[in-house]
Amino acid sequence: MPSHQPDDPFESWLSDALHHAGGSFDSPRTELTAAGARRGRRMQVQRRAAVVGSAAALALVGVGGALILPDDHAPDTRPASLAAGDRTAEKKTVSGDDLVRTLRELLPEGTFTAAETRGTDDELPPLVTGVFDDGEGPGALSLGLDRIAADGDEPIDPRALVLPCPEKGQGDMDSCTTELLSDGSALTVYQGYEYPDRRADTKAWGADLVTPAGYRVSLLEWNAPAEKGEPVSRPEPPLTVAQLKKVAGAEVWRGIIASLPVPEKPVSAGSGPSAQMPATVVMRKLALLLPKGLGRTAADSQEGFGSFVLDDGKGASLVQVNVQPGMSDVAGELFGADAETLPDGTRVTTRQVPGEKGGAGVVWWTVDTLRTDGLRVVVSAFNTGDQNKDATRAKPALTMKQLRDIALSARWTSDED
Repeated sequence: MPSHQPDDPFESWLSDALHHAGGSFDSPRTELTAAGARRGRRMQVQRRAAVVGSAAALALVGVGGALILPDDHAPDTRPASLAAGDRTAEKKTVSGDDLVRTLRELLPEGTFTAAETRGTDDELPPLVTGVFDDGEGPGALSLGLDRIAADGDEPIDPRALVLPCPEKGQGDMDSCTTELLSDGSALTVYQGYEYPDRRADTKAWGADLVTPAGYRVSLLEWNAPAEKGEPVSRPEPPLTVAQLKKVAGAEVWRGIIASLPVPEKPVSAGSGPSAQMPATVVMRKLALLLPKGLGRTAADSQEGFGSFVLDDGKGASLVQVNVQPGMSDVAGELFGADAETLPDGTRVTTRQVPGEKGGAGVVWWTVDTLRTDGLRVVVSAFNTGDQNKDATRAKPALTMKQLRDIALSARWTSDED
């Protein structure tokens, strides 16, 4: 059965982030396959992509306000191995139990019961998950730490790597703000929902912090004992916005992340089949591949992702493309035995399914392709200009043949437009 592809950039970022962390809680969307999970764990989360309010939209979205860091008189909550500073920390191991103890000291009054922990000596990045109860009801909590590689000789730009808030008019959140802190770090804090159509009352809040040194802290919480499958236990998640900022911004996490090995530098964008395609290139190529004579408005774009809203006079229709390099190792899990194989070895699968974002009558048409060099191009179209809103027409503006032609176009592998 063909795998689902995250439908927009925020969702793409979120699925990578959660799977890279190891996914103690349920994956953000049921269509994310085990193959995507394993790949996500191997990849550094550097794409500025996401879909706010997608299932598990614990993808960190938030409110304004300055980051609250411990003041000069606050106790040093770092484990003994970190108290001497980052240089010493690089030679020390921080256990999962150390992380739990540190998190407990930073949380407000209440009890935290750990479910899963990983220290700095694990193959995957450090992680703590569990349930926090301040006396008003239990709420699931997840903390992930990671280190981001610089792109060649270019300095790390936290603003480009932190979880972005959704484009205006996209997503369904109560609040989302990204701010630049005095030390150059970027912080996104959000208050959203596990399901964009709010079919359950589960709220998902979080904070995502990226520093100029490439340290990432992701803190997520829910107003239920689990991300999914449990009824809500309180009106809102246990940590307030200020508390999310304080815990995510604690200096201790930076010391722990400094003890992680420096990740390998990623391949520069645009330099071959393993490179991520810049957003401007994706949008330019997609625009050239769309049928002439259709009205179109750019909807959203991120690295490896682009979308337009088309209008042929019969109603708005969203079309989007995901371009993913290096997917050969999971081909067998992404494309089942029923997938078509072209003479040049390209795998092709299609699907026509109902939309998932809550809009009434929405249909989702997709052509998913994988070339022999590992480049995966997925093109989707909807019979609405916004997946969260009702259908505006009976079918998408593009036919399945047109979607197939776009996905299989040689433009995606050409250095030329």
